[in-house]
Amino acid sequence: MVSKTINSALQWAGVAHKPEGFENRFKNLLAMCRKNLPTCDEDLIKRAFLFGLDAHIKDLRESGEPYFYHAIEVAMILAREIPLDDISIASALLHDVVEDTEYDLKHIREEFGDTIADIVDGATKISDIFKSHEITQAENYRKLLLSMVNDIRVILLKFADRLHNMRTLNHVSPEKQKRIAKETLDIYAPFAHRFGLAKIKWELEDLSFKYLYPAEYETLAGQLKEKRREREQYINKFTSPIDKRLKENGFHFEINGRAKHLWSIFNKLRRRGKSLDELYDLFAVRVIVDTENNNDCFQVYGIVSEIYIPIPERFKNYISVPKKNGYQSIHTTVVGPEGRMVEVQIRTRNMHEIAEKGVAAHWKYKDHVSVIDQEMEQWVSWVREIFETSTEADAPAQQLMESFKLNLYQNEIYVFTPKGELRILPKGSTPVDFAFDIHTKVGLHCIGAKVNGRIVPLSTVLQSGDQIEIITSKNQTPNVDWEQFVVTHKAKSHIRRWKNEEERKTIAHGKDLWQKKLKKIKLHLNEDDLLKHVQALKYHNLQQFYLDLTNNAELIDEHAEWMYDRIKHTQSPDQDDKHEIPENLFNRFVKSARDTLDGILVSGKEDSLMHTYAKCCNPIPGDPITGYITTGSGIKIHRKDCKNVAQLYLRNEDRIIQVDWPATGSKRFVVGLKITGDDRPGLITEITQSIFNLKQTNIRSVNIDSNEREFEGVVILEVHDLDHLNALIEKLKKVRSVKSVQRFEE
Repeated sequence: MVSKTINSALQWAGVAHKPEGFENRFKNLLAMCRKNLPTCDEDLIKRAFLFGLDAHIKDLRESGEPYFYHAIEVAMILAREIPLDDISIASALLHDVVEDTEYDLKHIREEFGDTIADIVDGATKISDIFKSHEITQAENYRKLLLSMVNDIRVILLKFADRLHNMRTLNHVSPEKQKRIAKETLDIYAPFAHRFGLAKIKWELEDLSFKYLYPAEYETLAGQLKEKRREREQYINKFTSPIDKRLKENGFHFEINGRAKHLWSIFNKLRRRGKSLDELYDLFAVRVIVDTENNNDCFQVYGIVSEIYIPIPERFKNYISVPKKNGYQSIHTTVVGPEGRMVEVQIRTRNMHEIAEKGVAAHWKYKDHVSVIDQEMEQWVSWVREIFETSTEADAPAQQLMESFKLNLYQNEIYVFTPKGELRILPKGSTPVDFAFDIHTKVGLHCIGAKVNGRIVPLSTVLQSGDQIEIITSKNQTPNVDWEQFVVTHKAKSHIRRWKNEEERKTIAHGKDLWQKKLKKIKLHLNEDDLLKHVQALKYHNLQQFYLDLTNNAELIDEHAEWMYDRIKHTQSPDQDDKHEIPENLFNRFVKSARDTLDGILVSGKEDSLMHTYAKCCNPIPGDPITGYITTGSGIKIHRKDCKNVAQLYLRNEDRIIQVDWPATGSKRFVVGLKITGDDRPGLITEITQSIFNLKQTNIRSVNIDSNEREFEGVVILEVHDLDHLNALIEKLKKVRSVKSVQRFEE
């Protein structure tokens, strides 16, 4: 019946595909499902097969093969290597229908129901993660996590999809090969490790290696192939005495050996800086014991240790303390014949099934309903935690990506509470990570820690076997520096959340102070107008402005007066403050410079007339100046080269008067220089030394800030006259990495 349907479909579509190719693939898939699945609804699989064939019937892959072959192979990988249920097989056959054909999700839902439609939808949403910009990547990761929490079959389907794509990657362009291989190595391989899918992880890594480092891959693969017979002979030599002793002791078992996979060997060669001939721990031997008694594994370990000398520091007991993904096994490294190190893994048949199938080994089928057991529910809790703490609207995309990858890559340590409760944490964790792992409130109020009975800094890196006691105080809050040394996603996200909340409170306080000030001086501003003034003050937004007011209360009066003056006199050139920007350092400099003198000279004579200084040009002693007689504010002092003086002269020539600075006994003037350039060690020393080397130059203050690789600073000093100042500017310009030197003025 299926053969006739396939043949009819191909004839109707007018395509030249041979029906035998689809028929054989369908038969093979069905046979694999019958063999491996707990139950097999053959009618469901047949309907999904025919629906997918119809949808993709005219589509071809870049290799020239029918596109639907890909969907069949993905279903075959699930049936053979990650066998769950018939629903996952049907979903695999349909997984590209919505994305690549004229059918939409509504058609899938009507034909196959909500469960299969949701799995297909989840797989569609998380495809092509790296194609878009960063913010879209983050959104796709959120979708991936959400889909995985809702139905674990979504991500298992993506593993199978990615594995087949990697197996057929040779048909796409080199650029696309590298992009997909990098994505696979960064995300899918470590994710497969988290799901306990060791075989899939190894194959994904080796295939990524092949396309990211083709020359190194070919060389290493060739070297291992040349030594294959030698390796097989050695493994036989190594396993023979173990095989003999285990049989003598009545064990039923399977023993096999292999070389470690290519990516693992390549990384060891890079890390240790050795050649393949110098690397001895290339072999791994696995003993699978047909028993339900875990103690039998320890007896096997004892026998292996009697035959070969074990290396104590390489012993790992993952049976008593399983990995977070449920993996259990004894790992030991022994010195084999010819002094070569060989890793031996010892596990039961059930442990081996979990190691090979990972999450699928926890999948049960009860009353025709697929569920995951309690162990698996506990295991996926880390996924829910990432999702819950990563989907805040204000979480930056880069932050999410970092945390997500961090959770995939971390190795584990095993530590204990004072009551002996085991906690599994990432390698590199600190007492703060431990505190947040116990409970969010414990982390937020953590004030100190004891490790193995001794008080230690909160930044201490924990080791497996440590016992940790957290000291808390209800008055304690997180320190922003904690974010620099914590490694767990939970700790990082809660510290950031607390920091953001504290910043929101600080901003609200600053806003309240500002509104009270405006009310006091009877200045009314809507938010749009206020934002314009704030941006003129060189703040990026209102939040930054309010934050600065809370941290620098003295700025409230200064900014309010400036805005008041700016709004009231914005049409008067003689009051032109529009470009003045209050800065504490600049104001102190100007005040200091003017205070060195007593008043000004009007028409060459000392005069006690009221005068103020124009904020548009901020004149200081030593500058050529002129005066403008205002109404109600006395004489406004401008620099002669001020852009507003020309306008004032044209409008009211009679109000322009001659003014000058009075002579001083020391004949020294205060001046500010703004210096910018590329930051480097010793720069401040060279700048100050250049100033000291110019005789009769006195520095009053230096203020330099660096931002990553650049610096900007202000030097306030005393000079005799403009010639002295110009000579100083030229000297500073010659200092290496200095880009500009100019008068400090607005």
